[in-house]
Amino acid sequence: MTTDIAHRADGTSRASSAGAWAVLLPAGRYDAERLVHHDTLELTGLDEAVRARPGDDVLVLIDDPVRVVALGRVAPPSGVRPDDPEDPQSDREAALVVTYTRRVFDEPLPAGQLAPAGPVTPLDPAVHRALAERLGPPPPRRTWLVSLDLPIEADSPAEAARLFWAYVQELGPRELPAFVSPAGDELAMQAFVLGAEANQDPEEDD
Repeated sequence: MTTDIAHRADGTSRASSAGAWAVLLPAGRYDAERLVHHDTLELTGLDEAVRARPGDDVLVLIDDPVRVVALGRVAPPSGVRPDDPEDPQSDREAALVVTYTRRVFDEPLPAGQLAPAGPVTPLDPAVHRALAERLGPPPPRRTWLVSLDLPIEADSPAEAARLFWAYVQELGPRELPAFVSPAGDELAMQAFVLGAEANQDPEEDD
């Protein structure tokens, strides 16, 4: 599992000759990315005129309005990926593979006047650098405690554990809340449902 790369102060990519592209997430994929961590974004059914090369820089966007949700780099095609129930395109052959290098799915960055003409659009490298600079460095990584509490009726602890994992596989992040707190500060626990913070105290809604 990869992590976000260190921020480059000068905004340059690893290869000065690399191109740049704007990739617009397909419908439903943004929600999937917020639900489950993916190392790569794989797109299919693209126009054959798309000539992205491995090493090219990528802005990953969502529309309405257009915002940056990730930075990436074109990777060699990987063929058919394993089926992922949280990825609407996981059962299709990949035509474009983007390895994520920076993710801001929870705080998208407004992309100004950028207007992609389709799923994959050539991009001025200077525009990529400018938006990458606006993102700034990634926040420092820290340790979090993530838990999932399920009341389970079973005839033994081992059976309860098996039922627990069966429920997790069946329901997944679309149905189950995850409870997250900084290590050492359990009182700061937050609940997350569908990839977003959720209020689990009904009295606060009154």
